[in-house]
Order: sequence, then C-alpha cells, then structure tokens
Amino acid sequence: MTGGVPDSPVAVVGGGVVGLCTAYYLAAAGLPVVVIERRGLGSGVSRGNAGWVCLSHSTPVPAPGVLRYALRSLGRPDSPLYLRPLPDPAFARWLWRFWRSSTPAAFRRGYAAIAELNRPTFDLFDGLREAGVATTLTRPGMVHAFLSEAEARHHLAVQREMADGHYPMPDDVTTGAEAHLLDEALSPRVRAAYLVEGEGVVDPEAFARGLGEALGAAGVKVHENAEVTGFRTEGGKVTALSTDQGDIPCSSVVVAAGMRSPDLLRTLGHRLPLQAGKGYSFSVDLDPAPRHTLYFGERRAVASPIGGTTRIAGTMELSGNNNRLDWRRIVAVARASRHYLGQWFDDPDDLVSLIREPWVGGRPFLPDGLPVIDRLPGYDNAYAATGHGMLGVTLGPATGHGLAEYIRTGSRPEALAPFRFDRLRGSL
Repeated sequence: MTGGVPDSPVAVVGGGVVGLCTAYYLAAAGLPVVVIERRGLGSGVSRGNAGWVCLSHSTPVPAPGVLRYALRSLGRPDSPLYLRPLPDPAFARWLWRFWRSSTPAAFRRGYAAIAELNRPTFDLFDGLREAGVATTLTRPGMVHAFLSEAEARHHLAVQREMADGHYPMPDDVTTGAEAHLLDEALSPRVRAAYLVEGEGVVDPEAFARGLGEALGAAGVKVHENAEVTGFRTEGGKVTALSTDQGDIPCSSVVVAAGMRSPDLLRTLGHRLPLQAGKGYSFSVDLDPAPRHTLYFGERRAVASPIGGTTRIAGTMELSGNNNRLDWRRIVAVARASRHYLGQWFDDPDDLVSLIREPWVGGRPFLPDGLPVIDRLPGYDNAYAATGHGMLGVTLGPATGHGLAEYIRTGSRPEALAPFRFDRLRGSL
C-alpha cells in the first residue's frame, strides 16, 4: 500500500495478540484500521497460555524424534505429547508433512527463521511500553529444572548450541541440593537446574486488553462479537468483509484468526493445513510461589507467575480441531508439576477445589511448525498471519511490526521470507 492514506481501513480479522499487534503497528503508521473479533479481545488462545516472552524456547515443534515420542503416547492420555489418530485424510497428510519437517536440517532452518524474526522482540515490547501500552511484561528469567543431572546437562548443551551467542546462556548447571535454591518454589527433588536470565512473561489476557485500549485511544474501531462470514472481491482485491453485522469496506485485509483462519481463507480460494495443538492450563495459589518462569524438563510442563498467582501449563494434544477439555489432561499436568513443585496436592480429587480457571485452547500449528506471515497468492491486498503455535505472545509484536511494514510499503521484510504462503503447497 503506497501513495497516501486509503479511504477505507485495513481490516484485521482476529482479536488475539497477533492480530492486535498487527492492528497497532498499522495504526501507528497512520493507516486507518478496523478490528473484527467474533468473541472478545484476547478470548481465544491468547487467554490461557503461559504468557512466555522468550528466546530460549522459541523453536519449531517438529524436531528430531518428536513423532516417535508422540507415537509412544498412543493410548496414554496422560503423556505430555498426546496423539489421538483421526480417520481424516487431511490429518494424515498433516502428520506426514510434520514427520518430514522433523529432520535435523529442517529443524535448524526453522529455528534460524524464528530466531531472526524474534531478534527485535524485547525492543518492540519496550517500544510498546514507552508508547503507553500496558504490556504487563516483566523479565524475571527462566529456570530450567530437572530431576536428572544428565538430562539437565544434555538440555543445556543443546540450548547453548542453538543460541549460538545470540542470547546469554549459563556456562553450567547447578546440581545437587543447591539446584532447587534457584527458585524457592522448587522441590528438593529437583537435582539440577539452570537460569536463563532476562526471559520474560506477560499476563496474556491483560496484554490483549492493553493493546485493545491503545487501539481505542488511537481511534481504531473494534468490532467484538462480530462474525466474518466471507469477503467481497473485485479484480484480485478484497473490497469488503461480509459479517453478521453487515458489510465492512476495506482497503486491505489481514486474516489473523487462529484456528478460524482456514475457513476464512477457503472463501478466498486458499487451503491452509492448520491443526490444533491443544494445550491445557490452570491457576493455583502456591506457597512459596515461583519468582521466575519455570520449565520442568523431563515432563515438558511449565509454570508462570501471572497476576499474583501461578499458572501451570503443558501438554501438546493432537486430537482434531476442537476445544473439548479432557480432565485427565489437567490431572496429568498437575501430576507432572508435583515432581518439581512438591506435594502441593495429595489426591487428584483435591484439584477441583484447589485450581482455578481450567483452560484448553487449540494453538494453530502448520505441519512445519512455522507461522505463515504473507500476502495471499492471487490477491494484491489480502494477507495471512497465523500458525504461531505456542509462540503467539512471543512473536506477536515482531509479526505485527513486520507485516505492517509489508502492507504499508508493498515490500516484504527479509525476516518474513521463511514464512511465505507458497512454501505450504506440498502439504495441501
């Protein structure tokens, strides 16, 4: 988009962190913007996630050995990575492409792409805060806790290699009785741990609200509880959105609607092979409560200090595009955390009274584990920003900033090149 300010707004479909960040940077560049969200801002996957803003865990999910690990989870709904096969050819194709993306070379390419996109993340968060956005970001650092010294050393060695000097990593692990002292919430069962300094955490729902308030102050119209049902097109351009509240003219459109994106893009003639990687979380009051974000190495669960309480999250469940909450998965996350946080509950039946806000959300995953951030082939003014998986909060500002530049100038920023739409043709 060049040559002056358009009469019609850029329409952003989706009120999660990625969509709101995109809308924010478009508005900051002086473009008229409208946001359409079918529920409330930040009500989807942005609401219940762990809130991490981090560099050390920004990696593609497809990784060497991950599919074998998933296959061992068959019939075990308490597994950290749970695969429930579906009689669906599209799901089978997705798994095949996921497996093809799990080679060491593919993982390294994906990691390098995310790392480059992620490079300005903390600077962008600083800029949002300085502009008055209530990001809620703090940077307490992340403690990686392990029950095994060998596992801790292996994990640190892999992380140090992948970091390649781009962000600080400790030289060694803390072992024995001193390991659990890195955070007073850790149990003495933790036998090895290390701290990655500077890693951050936000309250994701509050961050979304802060972005929404900043957009309102900038004069951006936000339509909540509005369902986009299709698009009006003319000559390779989207001219308006059809919604259940009437048509909304637009100069460009960004589809950033998470798991809703494939249905919307299909109306524009494009298929997007998204699968929901269902994650679970809940909040609990612990004494002592963690001061850092915590990663529980062997069990692949996490804990975050959010809003005066502790949010415990975990699991990756591939069981179709649904938001059905399986209580067994909540119990599995709680049991996993008990290895690292101590006996904070005695019996799973106690969890009903101890935990608050049990949540499940379908995090949008493409089979190669990377988001799509690109203009749609065949359209001059339609864009997609989705598929961020577990990295929507971390990558939201970088995605929004880069995509806003692309829309404003018509020139794709180099950091967005690995996230082109046409790379997905082999998985459709």
